[in-house]
Amino acid sequence: MATIIKAEKLSKLYKLAAEIIHAVDGIDFEIQSGEFLAVMGPSGSGKTTLLDIIGCLDSISGGRLEILGKDVSRLPERKLVNIRRGRIGFVFQDFSLIPTLTAMENVRYGGWLAGRNTSPDKAMSYLDKVGLAGRAAHLPRQLSGGEKQRVAIARALAVEPEILIADEPTGHLDSVNSQAIVDLLIKLNAKDGLTVILATHDIGLGNQCSRIISLRDGKIVA
Repeated sequence: MATIIKAEKLSKLYKLAAEIIHAVDGIDFEIQSGEFLAVMGPSGSGKTTLLDIIGCLDSISGGRLEILGKDVSRLPERKLVNIRRGRIGFVFQDFSLIPTLTAMENVRYGGWLAGRNTSPDKAMSYLDKVGLAGRAAHLPRQLSGGEKQRVAIARALAVEPEILIADEPTGHLDSVNSQAIVDLLIKLNAKDGLTVILATHDIGLGNQCSRIISLRDGKIVA
């Protein structure tokens, strides 16, 4: 497997009044293409900050970061947009669906944002992949929490990503639906070869991934 993400002495600092917060504190790691990686740690450990950096949603303060063969360490926001657009898919804890759009329209909209011309048939194929073809015409308010997250995953697939980043995707779900979402991510990783990076505080879910990076206070501890 090829290295798809490489970080060296990676850091991210925030200033809060007179205090400096080391959200990510000089860490080194590599992620291989086709890997299913869990990023774990307590609240405030730096999980979301790290995922935002990997997803080119945020810049770094120090060190070096290479994503998909490109050094993104000092790129301005306009160039970070070009990297994440169409190459990285995102799934968030709060689903982030547009309430006035149907499941199919939400999927198509995700493709449009990435510059894809996602046809209704293509959108239906993504919904079918996540087991929701029969709910294509439903609005988010007509879906359960687990179904909303499946639509969010289908929307991320419409980007045709090389990397899927899932930030606490089971945070608002019960244990049964949480396991179903992780099973779906495992399937996409195993069958489609999609590189998946999952942030979770649930050790049971994390242990189902191929590898775990444990964070505490912005540092890798295991």
